[in-house]
Amino acid sequence: MLDSEITMTYSAILRNKEGKKVIRVQFERDGESGRQMAEGVLPEGIIQRQSGFSDEEIRDLEEYLKRSSDDIFSRAKEISNPLKWL
Repeated sequence: MLDSEITMTYSAILRNKEGKKVIRVQFERDGESGRQMAEGVLPEGIIQRQSGFSDEEIRDLEEYLKRSSDDIFSRAKEISNPLKWL
């Protein structure tokens, strides 16, 4: 898939304009011309914005989002409830 190290970060569970639960996911890496990023959203599993990734890499990231959606939602639930931080 991707040759360089990619960092993935994600938000807590948010609500979109329609009131549906979503998670914002960001992928970042250092490229030859600087920082490269791709921002996606779950549960749709699509990349909405990107800079520096190829079309093939975007397809791979979207596939990863769809395949890992349940796991990412589980992790995002943990940061969505501040009471669990105590």
